[in-house]
Amino acid sequence: MISNSASLPPAALSYEALSKRFGQTLALKPLTLKVEPGEFMGVIGPSGAGKSTLLRLTNRLIEPTSGRLSYGEVDVTGLRGDALRHWRAAAAMIFQQFNLVPRLDVLTNVLIGTLERNSGVATLFKQFGKEERARAILALDRLGMAQAALQRADSLSGGQQQRVAIARALLQDPRLILADEPIASLDPHNSRAVMDALKEINEADGITIMCNLHTLEMARLYCHRLVGLNAGAVVFDGSPSELDRAALAAIYGDELSALEPSAVA
Repeated sequence: MISNSASLPPAALSYEALSKRFGQTLALKPLTLKVEPGEFMGVIGPSGAGKSTLLRLTNRLIEPTSGRLSYGEVDVTGLRGDALRHWRAAAAMIFQQFNLVPRLDVLTNVLIGTLERNSGVATLFKQFGKEERARAILALDRLGMAQAALQRADSLSGGQQQRVAIARALLQDPRLILADEPIASLDPHNSRAVMDALKEINEADGITIMCNLHTLEMARLYCHRLVGLNAGAVVFDGSPSELDRAALAAIYGDELSALEPSAVA
C-alpha cells in the first residue's frame, strides 16, 4: 500500500507483458522491460509507435489490457482509490502542452502539485500553507523561474511554462518523472534549458526520468539508455553509443530517410 508519494523508497519499475489495445488497434504489444532507479531513459520512435501509451500506462492515466506493472514490491496495476492517487503523484507527468492553468499565476500553478495532500476546495481557494508556498518558491528558483512567481502562466514563453510544469511536478515528491515529448514545441535554446533541468533533477535527486523524445540529438546527449519502439513493440534497448544505422532502421523503418542526416550518420 502507498500512504503517500514520499513514502515510496527508490525501486525498479518492472513491466511484465504489459499491453494496451484501443478497439482493434494493439497500441502497445506485450512489453517486458525493467527501469532501474535513477536511470535517465529516453523513449524514441516514429509517431504512433506507442511512446505516449507507455508513459500513460505507467502513470495509470489509462488502464492496461493485459500484463502487470510493479514498482519494487508494489503492484501498480492493482492500485485503487487513494493508493492510486498517491502513485500518480509519485509518477509525475510532464506534457508537451504544459497543462498549466493560463489565468492563474505561476506560484499557484506550481502549488497545484500539492493536490495529493490538499482537498480540492482548499486548492480552489488557494488555501496553501506557508511551508508549501516556500517549497514552491524553492522549486521555481531551482528552475530559474522564481522571479515570475506572481505572473500569469499565459504571459510566459513556452520554455518558461515547461519549467514551471517541472517545478509543479517536483511539488508532488515524485520518485519518477514521466516526460511526454517535453521539448517538441520548443526552440533549440529552450529545449536545452528544459533538458538541462531534467538532467540536474536526475543527478541531484536520483529521480528516475522516462522521457519521450522526437529529437535524436537530445536523446543521445542526455539519456543514459534508449528504448526504441516501432508499431508498439520494443525493437531497441541500449546505450546511445549503440544506436547505429541498423538500430535506427529497425526503429524508424520507412521514416528513416526523413531524419536529419547527422542523426543517422
